[in-house]
Amino acid sequence: MFFTRMVARSFSRQLRKRLLIALTVGLSAAVSVAMLGVVFDVGDKLTAELTTYGSNIVVQPKANAVVTDLYGAGGGGTDNGNNGAASSQDPTAFLNESDASNIKKIFWAYNITNFAPELTIHASVNGTDTPLVGTWFNKTLHLASGETTVVGVQDGMRSWWKTSGRWPKDGAAEGMIGSKAAARLGVRTGDTITLGKNGRAQAITIVGQYTSGDNDDNAIYTPTTVTQTLAGQPDSVNKIEVKALTTPDNDLARKAAKNPAALSQDEWETWYCTAYPSSIAYQIEEALPGAVAKQVRQVAALQGNVLNKTRAVMILMTALTLIAAAVAVANLMAASITERSSELALLKALGATDSKVSRLMLAETATVSLAGALVGGAVGSGLAQIIGHVVFGSSITMRPMVYLLVFVLLAVVVCVASLSSIRSILSVHPAEVLHGR
Repeated sequence: MFFTRMVARSFSRQLRKRLLIALTVGLSAAVSVAMLGVVFDVGDKLTAELTTYGSNIVVQPKANAVVTDLYGAGGGGTDNGNNGAASSQDPTAFLNESDASNIKKIFWAYNITNFAPELTIHASVNGTDTPLVGTWFNKTLHLASGETTVVGVQDGMRSWWKTSGRWPKDGAAEGMIGSKAAARLGVRTGDTITLGKNGRAQAITIVGQYTSGDNDDNAIYTPTTVTQTLAGQPDSVNKIEVKALTTPDNDLARKAAKNPAALSQDEWETWYCTAYPSSIAYQIEEALPGAVAKQVRQVAALQGNVLNKTRAVMILMTALTLIAAAVAVANLMAASITERSSELALLKALGATDSKVSRLMLAETATVSLAGALVGGAVGSGLAQIIGHVVFGSSITMRPMVYLLVFVLLAVVVCVASLSSIRSILSVHPAEVLHGR
């Protein structure tokens, strides 16, 4: 009881220094909670942010994938990226369009946020050869589970396009033309053009125009029914673009990407049940007969590099904040002990041992630091949400482990800072201090 009263009465003295210690620990707690909260949640946020710029997995027929691996070409209508109109040749190998919905049946179905099949051919428009990309724009799928989902390029697969007019409707005789193709053909929104190929003809209405900044500007996008009719290839597509929320690659994922058969049973289960791009691609191959699914390496590499650098910066900021807090608390305590040397000398003269005096100082500092840490933790949670909304446009999920880790780190920091200052108590000699020597 006497010890508790001593601690309580200490706050009526040196209030300014007590508040400075609380403020220092509070600021450190706020920054640490905010930074570590973002670190533990930034993976999903960064993946979602990067996948707004197109697909990160491309599915092709096996024959096309072999050509791509050998020659770096698209294998007839694809270029292993988002430029579906880059190739000058029509595809010769196909996937079944009706099988595309199987992508939503894999283990990581909820991580598949969007996908769109494509059939890229070349057709004649007023005697000019023009790339034609058949795809889904805003298609509603009714899954075997009873759920419905909307997929297609209109919903985030071409978010960087600058568009005018409107998007074509799936199943309709409509199209959206690229800016370069529109200039070359003299076509404007609202015009009706006739597409011709191998004696077949199809009239479509241009309902919109887009600018992509790449080779797609030379193409016309239409529903798959239009390109399939012109090509004489019903229910056929030559590529499926998939947008998925994934976990950045690590050594296990890279090992599995080279040869899944080389994994041990435990490695296999860990890899298969983690949302790596390679494991999602593997499961897509299981769901689509005759398909090869590959991650878009540029997106995966960018995601991993940016994520690692972002985490490194935030962890470094946390470490620097904790070091600054340690230095500040040590200096404030040293100043406090110097000012209270007479009081401490009197306590020792009355029989208090060095350990008891040290416990008193530690208890005072711990109480002040705990108050600052609690307030700082609450402020840090709010700061993390501000960072999440400003940077990622969504809230940050604060995990209990973040608070536990921050409080443990602060406890260590305060103890180290206190012990380095409390050592000076040992040098306090009551006779010398009380006699003013």
